[in-house]
Amino acid sequence: MRILEVIQKTTVYFEKQGIESPRLTIELLLAHLLKNKRMALYLEFERELDEATLAKLREMVKRRVAGEPLQYITGEVEFCGLKLLVDKRVLIPRPETELLVEAVAERLKAESGERKAGVKVVDVGTGSGCIAIALAKKLPEAEITAVDVSPEALEVARWNGKLHQIEKNVRFLESDLLQELPSSFVVEAIVSNPPYIADGELAKLPKEVRDFEPVRALAAGEDGLKVIRRLVMDARRILSPSGFMALEIGAGQRKAVEDIFGQQGFAVVEVVKDLQGHERVIVAQPKK
Repeated sequence: MRILEVIQKTTVYFEKQGIESPRLTIELLLAHLLKNKRMALYLEFERELDEATLAKLREMVKRRVAGEPLQYITGEVEFCGLKLLVDKRVLIPRPETELLVEAVAERLKAESGERKAGVKVVDVGTGSGCIAIALAKKLPEAEITAVDVSPEALEVARWNGKLHQIEKNVRFLESDLLQELPSSFVVEAIVSNPPYIADGELAKLPKEVRDFEPVRALAAGEDGLKVIRRLVMDARRILSPSGFMALEIGAGQRKAVEDIFGQQGFAVVEVVKDLQGHERVIVAQPKK
């Protein structure tokens, strides 16, 4: 069967199965399988695919129709222009989280004139390592500690660290939030994309998220703020008085998170909206 036929037939099949972006999905699966760029497929429409290749493709199509995210099937995702390895051990990095990286990088760059080289940053709940690695690329002088409670997630993060050769800038550490960091370890920035989905909301999430991504990286108690509350309560122990915290939050959570910050002696200094207009990133500093 020729590439064009495969694309056309699978697009129709995906449409019937309710798969979002059906043609793009089959093109991405094919490009991954053939180890080629998606646009290069357009130059090879008449190429015949052998039975072994078609068998592998059928298995990938079957997994996608069952609801498995495309990123887990291909084993990779692009984040801040970087290709990262992902699997079921880690949350799939989202475009909204790039806003968090940008907010932190811009703030640290703006303040770099007042600081010496080697600014210390902690990425809490690093997962795939996406935030820590993207920051290391943007801030090569930074010393980043990336922590996660999941040893399985840290394996993925370390793979990605080696892939992007940032081992000198980033150390990965198993820790329940900031627990393993001593009070003598003072940092200029704490950044996190923590779990922020209320337990009762999990069932309403898309099948791709609900049934495949790690629940531990999504759910955060009855109100979705359990992890954020714990993190903010412990943050001042290691945060420099002139430092800041930057968190990704759920839609509609700004007021509640601002209250948590206020209770712990922080003042919110910046809020960033995502493309849908939701307040998605919140930055706070210790009150003077």
